[in-house]
Amino acid sequence: MLYSGPLYICSDHAGYQLKRRLLRFFKNELKIKATDCGPKSYAKEDDFPDFVIPAAEKTVKNGGRLIACCGSGAGEVIAGNKVPGMRMTIGYNIEAAELAVKHNDANGLALAARVLTEEHAMAIVKKYLETTEAMGGKYARRRKKIDMYEKKICK
Repeated sequence: MLYSGPLYICSDHAGYQLKRRLLRFFKNELKIKATDCGPKSYAKEDDFPDFVIPAAEKTVKNGGRLIACCGSGAGEVIAGNKVPGMRMTIGYNIEAAELAVKHNDANGLALAARVLTEEHAMAIVKKYLETTEAMGGKYARRRKKIDMYEKKICK
């Protein structure tokens, strides 16, 4: 079963081609829709915060998930996680994407287009979308501590 809620995708110049490939993957193979949060065309000098921050805001507001494609994944994770309620992680392999949801209820996944092949990125995304529920117990306790801190500093 695949995730069926709101799905958003964005990139910067380094992740633009991967984003385009993932949009085709969603439509033609997974048969799901994703909202493209930009950029609409390749621009070598664009800046990832201009795309990932608004995309993260939409994701949180609508209770969705975000996939962000950039060169290393690191910058988009840093920027995306500035948005209260965003829990973005780097999808560096299939197991990490699964555990990000199960353990941390990750609602954002960044992909390093300069490191991953398209095939590996698609497999990571598929596992991320197949993993639909976070685990309870100690994982829920840890998430609650993070949420409490976030609420405290975002007053």
